[in-house]
Amino acid sequence: MHEIGRAMGRALAHRGPDGEGLWQDPDAPLLLGHRRLSILDLSPEGHQPMESRDGRYVIVFNGEIYNYRDLQAELEQEGAKFRGRSDTEVMLAAFECWGVNLALQKLNGMFAFALWDKKERTLHLVRDRLGKKPLYAGWAGKSLVFASELKAFRVHPDFKSEIDRGAVALYMRFAFISAPYSIYGQVWQLLPGTRLALKLDEVKAGKDLSVPMEPYWSPAEAVMQARNRPPPRYEEEAVADFESLLKDCVRERMVSDVPLGAFLSGGLDSTAVVALMQQFSPQPVKTFCVGFHEAGFDEAAHARAVAKHLGTEHHEMYLSARDAMDVIPKIPDMFDEPFADASQIPTYMVAHFARRHVTVALSGDGGDEMLGGYTRHLVAPQMWKRIGWMPLPVRKAMSAAFCAMPVRALNRLAPQHPRFGEKLHKAAEFMAMDDAQEAYATLAGHWLRPENLVLGSKERPVPLHNPSWQPAGLNFAEQLIYNDTICYLPNDILTKVDRATMAVSLEARAPLLDRRIFEYVWTLPLSMKIRDGQGKWLLRQALKKYVPADMFNRSKQGFSVPVGEWLAGPLRDWAESLLNEGRLRQEGFLDPAMARLAWADHLEGRGSHPYRLWNILMFQSWLQRWR
Repeated sequence: MHEIGRAMGRALAHRGPDGEGLWQDPDAPLLLGHRRLSILDLSPEGHQPMESRDGRYVIVFNGEIYNYRDLQAELEQEGAKFRGRSDTEVMLAAFECWGVNLALQKLNGMFAFALWDKKERTLHLVRDRLGKKPLYAGWAGKSLVFASELKAFRVHPDFKSEIDRGAVALYMRFAFISAPYSIYGQVWQLLPGTRLALKLDEVKAGKDLSVPMEPYWSPAEAVMQARNRPPPRYEEEAVADFESLLKDCVRERMVSDVPLGAFLSGGLDSTAVVALMQQFSPQPVKTFCVGFHEAGFDEAAHARAVAKHLGTEHHEMYLSARDAMDVIPKIPDMFDEPFADASQIPTYMVAHFARRHVTVALSGDGGDEMLGGYTRHLVAPQMWKRIGWMPLPVRKAMSAAFCAMPVRALNRLAPQHPRFGEKLHKAAEFMAMDDAQEAYATLAGHWLRPENLVLGSKERPVPLHNPSWQPAGLNFAEQLIYNDTICYLPNDILTKVDRATMAVSLEARAPLLDRRIFEYVWTLPLSMKIRDGQGKWLLRQALKKYVPADMFNRSKQGFSVPVGEWLAGPLRDWAESLLNEGRLRQEGFLDPAMARLAWADHLEGRGSHPYRLWNILMFQSWLQRWR
């Protein structure tokens, strides 16, 4: 058992290059393994697996507890003693003092952990509220296995890599595999805000672990409770409260015993985080940015201007298609299962770049989901107002007519707007939808009928379509914002950032994704998020104090890459090899005719969305590596 555990741990050495540890229960067939990335308490007192002072609990933990100092002070008042300065030790003391259930409610941070309760012979697997840290659990033969990444499963001698075609269909829709599923039928992801409490004596091999997942925090309930609280009486009060809260969240995430910096794209969210960091830092904050040579994709100049204004120690680098080619072969190893957000490439590059200087980097992730920052939050509700009254057959006919127009021709109609044709096609697809949930799956999705593309598949249902995950009484825009929080945020944004940063042993922290911010912004009316055709109104008002408005009052660009141009140019041969008809037919997962038609449409400018192709190519690349 030790050899298997050691091999599984070493498969995750990139997540923890500073140390390894194993612990086996002498009275149970249980082994816990850990890889350490030392951030707090670099001494041996922070080593894991860690045992509680009373000997009842043993934990392996990935992440950070940002309120651990407050919890430690509270626990010391109750008589707790501490050997070191780690948040891990504080967690164990909390479980000792308050029990697992109450302690979970008090923890504020990003975390995935396995906690073994010797007294109850119960294994607790727990994932943080918004899904910042990953946790998989499943079966390798008759052994229950859990880990932060799937590559640890693959080194277990009894693991069978059986691909779940339903999960592949889900991936083709969204460009990611949504929890609670994984690419393998016998492995599940814990949903954000849930736990598995497994009585070791009662666990049966092959059990569907998605069934006993229990929420300890419900985003739907948190939204409903927030909406029942009175909002601030004045807008100025809301801005002041939000600024004060964000300051606390930034300050807490700057606690580190190793060098710390920040990603700075020049966008609103990262600018706000860096501006507040600079307020608290006695020296210039180290900031990092990547840019592109292609027009319409480069934000480096904006980041440079912000950095100069704030006085940061700024570092930037430019990416080319050649750089992308160098990263692409690493993607299947980095993400372990198909994942097709093309910004995975610059995210990895900026993380790799930053790691030369720092071990921890703060990011602006979460601002769009908290405060309505995506284009779909602004445009889709207005479109729905205009077209929702039309009979569905009429809307479907109009949709088909728009989608028949070539993307390249549409792009030429508005050259000042990047990817205008692609966006118009997405809007046309939206017109054919029947309700808000279906509309969201279209706006956030790529392949709208993935079961036709993935042979022998039935798309897996996700929490998005589960009524128990949906709060009542939200308007159309609020539904889109909320759905992004439970779907796109954990399964795309946070997956991308976690794997890309952990691949280079860099810890990323996101102040805007603090649970207190989530619970606060849902007390506010939509007008404090979206106003005058712009999202994130509240954040814009708070930021004016630190940065001139003309530095951030511009249209959202996002951390996108010129995938369409690259696929038709320098990446064409690579794509062609993966889309070879004979190869597709032999593999037997994708319909060769559909895949080849999408490729031909893209090359000839007839309208295939390039990101649909990226879904296919990332699946093919993953299949080539792991099958």
